[in-house]
Amino acid sequence: MQRRALIQAGALLTATAVAGTAGASDKAEPGAAVLNLPGMGLPIITDGRVRNYVFIVLKLHLGAGHTVEAVRAKEAHLRDVLVRAGHRTPFILPDTWVALDTAALSASLIRSAATLVGRGSVTRVEVVSQTPRRRTGMQGV
Repeated sequence: MQRRALIQAGALLTATAVAGTAGASDKAEPGAAVLNLPGMGLPIITDGRVRNYVFIVLKLHLGAGHTVEAVRAKEAHLRDVLVRAGHRTPFILPDTWVALDTAALSASLIRSAATLVGRGSVTRVEVVSQTPRRRTGMQGV
């Protein structure tokens, strides 16, 4: 019986710590709401072939008057739209297969968020990390 109580108490402490950390990471500075989107894979497609996948982590900076909860409710839709756009018109750079065009990706996600959540909901998209599936991939190689 004591073991069960200890496990439940440990789980409660862990959940509380994770909730506190998540709340702290969603706020970059007072008054500026930020939503972190965990990793998703986007393809590198050239000449009609999938050459590589790049896994990205994004940070969405929200506009004034938009809450993290409102945007988080549409997170699945935003991810879906981004993956579809990545397949339709890949966010590729002309000289590499291991990185994405962050400017095109940001513009696409901001347009999609304006449609799904509301105009001005996402003001800036920050690409926190890009990790390619394959580390090599210059077109000349």
